[in-house]
Amino acid sequence: MVELLDDPALHASSVVANNAMNRERQLHGVNSYAKVLGFDPLTRAGSAWLDLCCGSGLALIQAAGQTSGVTLTGVDLVEAFRPAPPGVTLVAAPLETWAPGRVFDLITCVHGLHYVGDKLGVLARILTWLTPGGTFVADLDLASIRSGDRRLAGLLRAAGVEYDGRRKRITCTGPRVLDLPYRYLGADDRAGPNYTGQPAVTSHYEKTV
Repeated sequence: MVELLDDPALHASSVVANNAMNRERQLHGVNSYAKVLGFDPLTRAGSAWLDLCCGSGLALIQAAGQTSGVTLTGVDLVEAFRPAPPGVTLVAAPLETWAPGRVFDLITCVHGLHYVGDKLGVLARILTWLTPGGTFVADLDLASIRSGDRRLAGLLRAAGVEYDGRRKRITCTGPRVLDLPYRYLGADDRAGPNYTGQPAVTSHYEKTV
């Protein structure tokens, strides 16, 4: 039987705390948010953009130099940020407990959910932080969520969360209340590489219904 980790143990894992994914991804260009997401974040940022698992915060810092009047907030578990200019707030905190205290027109999480334990719990919290008409985009491989239940993709779509199985991406427009029939059991940081080729974390649940 796999020994599952709780949040404090997971946050101390070398797979999570020292992962190199996304740390220096730029706003535009070859290794960029625009390239990965398929759109320029500034076109959807509205008045506020929240980037979860933001790495060094480089993309937000570059965005601050190309726009004005936009609140730019980044959150990452590891405090290894570049110096932030006015208008950019970078926060070191776990997504499981951090809360923004406001809503956003754009929320992104590029490859960050691969390293979160309670992926579904975090997703449910994030979806309440959107403005009406706001956009949430994140990379998520449903194969990393172990519950013995094949209904998850359908349940997400029924709740208004779209899942693209080919791109391993979830999107949502506008806030949602996500109430899924699963109880989180813990995480496994020894599952090995996922589809990105990088070691990732599997999240284990049991069905409640």
